[in-house]
Formats: sequence, C-alpha cells, structure tokens
Amino acid sequence: MHTDQNILARRPAVARGEHYPPAFELAEHQHRRSQFLYAASGVMAVSTPHGAWVAPPERAVWIPGGTPHAVRMVGAVQTRSLLIEPDQCTARGSSCQVVAVSPLLRQLMVASADIPPDYDETGRDGLVMKLLLAEIDRAPLLPLAVPFPAHAGLARHCHAFLGQPQATATIDDWADALSMNRRSFTRLFRAETGMSFAEWRQQACISAALPRLAAGETVTSVALDLGYEGPGNFSTMFKRVTGMSPSRYLP
Repeated sequence: MHTDQNILARRPAVARGEHYPPAFELAEHQHRRSQFLYAASGVMAVSTPHGAWVAPPERAVWIPGGTPHAVRMVGAVQTRSLLIEPDQCTARGSSCQVVAVSPLLRQLMVASADIPPDYDETGRDGLVMKLLLAEIDRAPLLPLAVPFPAHAGLARHCHAFLGQPQATATIDDWADALSMNRRSFTRLFRAETGMSFAEWRQQACISAALPRLAAGETVTSVALDLGYEGPGNFSTMFKRVTGMSPSRYLP
C-alpha cells in the first residue's frame, strides 16, 4: 500500500486490508509502527528472531514497532491490520503476543479497512478508530507463543523441535543432548524462555498443529504425528490451552 507518509504521521493509526493466495509468504520485514494483524479468514503463522506465533480464527497477533517478522499464510487468507503509532496501545507491551478478538473488535477491524488514511479524527471515522485502539489495548492475552532462547545450543534444539515437535520429548533427553544435568537444564530453559520445558513443548505442539488443522488434516493424524497416544489425549490438551477443541479449526 502506497500512502503519503505525511498523512500517516498525522494519524494515530491507519488500517489496511489484504488478500493472499494459499501458502503465500511475506519475507522478513519490519514497520516503524506497531502492527495489529488479524486474519478475517484463514490462519497466519508469524515468526521473528525471538519466537513464533500462530493466529487461528478469532485471534490476532500484536507485533511491536521495529520487530523483524515474516508471515506465512495457511490456505487463502484475508487480513485486516492496523499500523499504530508507538504512543498508542501502550498496555500491549514491547513483545509479540497473540490476543483474543471479541465480536466487537472483529467488527471494528472489518469496518476500519474502509476508513481512508486521511480520515477526519473529529468525525465518525475518528471515533471508530479511537474505539478500535481502546479495544486492542484491552484484548485478552492468549498463551499461544513459542519463544526462542538466546542460548545458542538451546536455540538450535528449539528450532529443530518446532520443525518436528514430539509430545513425548523429555527434559532428560534434552539435558543429555546439551551435556547438562536435569536441574541446570530446567533452570536455564525457564530463564531463557520464561516457560517450563513442559509448557514450551505444549505450545510448540499447538503451534505446529494449528496450520495443519486449518489445511484440512484430521485431528487423529495430527495427534499421532505429534506423538500423542490418540486424538482424545491431544484434544484434551488442546482445549485446555486454547479454550476450543481442535475440530473447531478444521475448514
């Protein structure tokens, strides 16, 4: 989208909407402004040097300004996004997040795509944008993040695991691979990721499962590939973490 930067500088937020074909990938890039990225349809996988975030339906990703990020589309995706000045939505913080999108927030995001960049801040469009920013700032944070550690050896294992996650992986397996004792490993893992190993492993499995479910793979095949004994165990875990059953994400 080519928009006069002078106009952008005078508005606290500017909305845009895009359509992407199946499997389209946006190469790593960054924005001066923060971005609130919502998939009106389809599923998006956002990756940064610090972690991975997956936004299924009714979810959005908060990407702070200046954060290098790439986006992979699962299926055909219709996005709505808001580019937001750094002094707005300060409650969202300075790290990427997945947040819940309420019916009101969803409708505001859809409506904002029709608002021109040079909207009248004192008129109806300005009121819509002001309410939209307030709703983004208060949207509930969801535990759908897979942070990457800075520790080189641990980071290599995390990236490899995300490419082929296994729910049966154990602390002892990883500790042995890194030539560490169990206690030192668990302390390092939490310090580097902010999560326990079990929590991180769970998030990685969900992150890998969501795009596959959205692409039409069965719950059973996804569960077995991830190392669960059956779809029941996987579904219980999935619903406990996301609040929805995995079948909810099937096309």
